[in-house]
Amino acid sequence: MTRAWRTILALLALALVAMSPAHAQSTHIQPKLVAESAAPAPGRSTTLALTMAPEPTWHGYWANGGDAGFGLSVEWNAPEGVTIAPFRYPVPDALTLFGMMNHVYEHPYALLAEVQVDKSVAPGTDLTLSGIANWLACTDKVCVPEKAVISVALKAGDGRIASADRTRFDGWRALLPQPLDRHGSWEKRGDMVRFAIPLPASTAIDAPHLFVETQDVVDYAAPQSFSRNGDHIIVETRVKGDKAGPVSALLKLGGGRGLSLTLDPGAVPAAGEAIAGKAGIDMTLFWTALGGAILGGLILNLMPCVFPILSLKALSLARSGGDARSAKVEALAYTAGAIVTALLLGGALLALRAAGEQVGWAFQLQHPLSVLALLILALAITLNLLGAFELPSFGRGQALVDKGGAAGGFWTGALAAFVATPCSGPLLGAALGATLVLPAWAALPIFGGLGLGLALPFLAVGFVPALRNRLPKPGPWMDRFRKWMALPMGLTTLALAWLLWRQLGSGEQLLWPILAVAMALVLLTHYGAIQRGDRRSWLLFASGLLFLVSLAGTVTEVAEAERTADGAGSTFSADALAKARATGKPVFVYFTADWCLSCKANEAGAINRKAVQEAFDKASVVTLVGDWTNGDPAITRTLAEHGRNSVPLYLWYAPGAAKAEILPQILTPSLLTDKVGG
Repeated sequence: MTRAWRTILALLALALVAMSPAHAQSTHIQPKLVAESAAPAPGRSTTLALTMAPEPTWHGYWANGGDAGFGLSVEWNAPEGVTIAPFRYPVPDALTLFGMMNHVYEHPYALLAEVQVDKSVAPGTDLTLSGIANWLACTDKVCVPEKAVISVALKAGDGRIASADRTRFDGWRALLPQPLDRHGSWEKRGDMVRFAIPLPASTAIDAPHLFVETQDVVDYAAPQSFSRNGDHIIVETRVKGDKAGPVSALLKLGGGRGLSLTLDPGAVPAAGEAIAGKAGIDMTLFWTALGGAILGGLILNLMPCVFPILSLKALSLARSGGDARSAKVEALAYTAGAIVTALLLGGALLALRAAGEQVGWAFQLQHPLSVLALLILALAITLNLLGAFELPSFGRGQALVDKGGAAGGFWTGALAAFVATPCSGPLLGAALGATLVLPAWAALPIFGGLGLGLALPFLAVGFVPALRNRLPKPGPWMDRFRKWMALPMGLTTLALAWLLWRQLGSGEQLLWPILAVAMALVLLTHYGAIQRGDRRSWLLFASGLLFLVSLAGTVTEVAEAERTADGAGSTFSADALAKARATGKPVFVYFTADWCLSCKANEAGAINRKAVQEAFDKASVVTLVGDWTNGDPAITRTLAEHGRNSVPLYLWYAPGAAKAEILPQILTPSLLTDKVGG
């Protein structure tokens, strides 16, 4: 069929739909076909999304609808050189009505399909896709087969994807089940059918359900029994049908997560320890992750990113002069501030991930406005330590600070936890990675454990007299000590300014942030002058007004700039990794960020060392750099696939290896050269 005839038929179909007065009114699930890129590049692919929006009380169906439903089908009208893969479905819900089990979506959902454009297609060619979609829409009382013409305008081009479209599609992709890398097994035993699903014991399961896509295998409405035997999940339910051969299925893990898998006929191990539905989480994983978070938070006190905040706390403890009551109050307040902040950051991360966002730990430092706010705060603390101005007294707040420092201790602990987020030291990466597979109620204590570990040294000083008695006595030295403590905080200010420059580049986007920082400096300096007796308050008012104007300009004008990593390697992407592994050479992938001091220390001390680079060159190692400074959903997904939601992460792919080897978070030159025998 020629392209002209296909175009005519598509236009006729659209015209018939438009002339049908009942079309819009009779469709209880509204479909819309959208493309991630409207200009797919020849020789490459793009992703289509068919969004389905059910009316209230209505629902659509998974690929296998269960006892009383069916999934969606499309009769495509595709141009020459365009191939459309089958749609992939998000994880469904189980709905029992009148004793029948249905696999449904009672909320808006999106089906995704890959569209491949042949490399022979000429740029500029019209690739408009259209098709007739059929699906079933139901309530708890009635079912209606529905049909609509769907279409999307495409033209062969450069494959460019707008940032907003990439974010939207990443949200939909996050709801798809992840493919399990190994096959399971299944067998019939009398009137029962049993499945063995290979799943590490560390993987948490909350309210599991096995959706069997292959027909004539199970009784969908029958109860499912789940148990764990080592690194296998055993599922037992009632058989229905005489199917033989491989079976396709989807294991729902809870929290919208799922795994797609294939099960081959074969022996199934005996049932093991029962999995208790929603209450069943891997308690070994939970306690291990909690302990790792506490120890990791404790180790963070030795990391350079937290040193400036520790100096503030050391000054506060020295000011207390060893008073037991003041030390205990400050220690508890500091602990509360660290824990509350860690919980708030963790809760925000979990909420964003539940909403489909691809984010990880330290996500707030991936946004220039957040970095600018922290930069101004660090500048204010530096000027305060230098004596340029004194912090104001807010009602009884100053009295609290004078009596025991509760308010000051709390906010110092909060600041310490906030600033510590760029660091991911030993134990902490794996502990925070566990929050990806734990339900939210079990993941939150892990973040709280991080805050507790961070506060443990000061908690010990506050409640152990022997440690407290070793503190120096108050005296004139404290003023000099306070000024010296401005040095690490000033270095932190410079580091944040460098990070902002790295995020925004050197163009016009830096104008408003520079003005905002400059006016903050003027505002704080004038405020200090007024405290010392200078009554020119109009200068304070004017500088404050200019600061607000510059800050408003920053908020309205600053956008995240595109940037690439400048490390010793090429930029990471899924395609780049696949091409690198196809060469048969060793591949080293490292994920970094400009705000991650642990990453930068490893790069300077190990990765970029001359001996390491010479050994890599000799062994023809392909190095890929994943830069997470401004956030990148593709990198976030890769981190999650390896049980991480923070950087650094170092992966080594030996030639021919099926999986990556995860290297330690603290690298040494010898560790890297040993990988290539150098």
